[in-house]
Amino acid sequence: MKLILMRHGKTEANEKRLYCGKTDISLSDKGKNELLQKKSEVQFPDISGMSVITSGMKRCEETLYVIYGIVPHSADASFCEMDFGKFEMRSYDEMKNDPEYIAWISGDNEANVAPGGESGNMMKKRVLEGLQRILSSQSDTFLVTHGGVIADIMEFLFSSENKNRYEWQPQAGGGYILDITESGNSYKAF
Repeated sequence: MKLILMRHGKTEANEKRLYCGKTDISLSDKGKNELLQKKSEVQFPDISGMSVITSGMKRCEETLYVIYGIVPHSADASFCEMDFGKFEMRSYDEMKNDPEYIAWISGDNEANVAPGGESGNMMKKRVLEGLQRILSSQSDTFLVTHGGVIADIMEFLFSSENKNRYEWQPQAGGGYILDITESGNSYKAF
């Protein structure tokens, strides 16, 4: 089967380097313009005949629309970005002296739970449960989602590459085309 993972376009939170997970914000004007520019220069993957899923968040819905127009699709909250709890929509500079923030980013970053939010491990469990549903369907699928979600999926499917989550995160409006077969998985970036 084919699985295409696409990261949403830029938001104001991306531009300001804010933690943004559960906050349901739109693409920024710059983000929309960058997607339109990329659409005029790059051939985005053909999604004809594929099941189309988004996380249901505005930034993913808008990315799908800007690139592909009106497309029948479903939304699955399993593919939402991490819930950063009380750190949502705040920057490192704003919180660098906050003891709760320092405790959260110190030590085991996957196990530490953001106050009022979730841990990386909690998010990964949710994402991989959603991925298993997609894989079980054996339907070619196009998923418009978030950088952290894509990183979790790529780390899981291509663990032998020993890349960390940040190495797997594509640029805004980018992603991966995966071929998933019984004999092995392969991918190419776009």
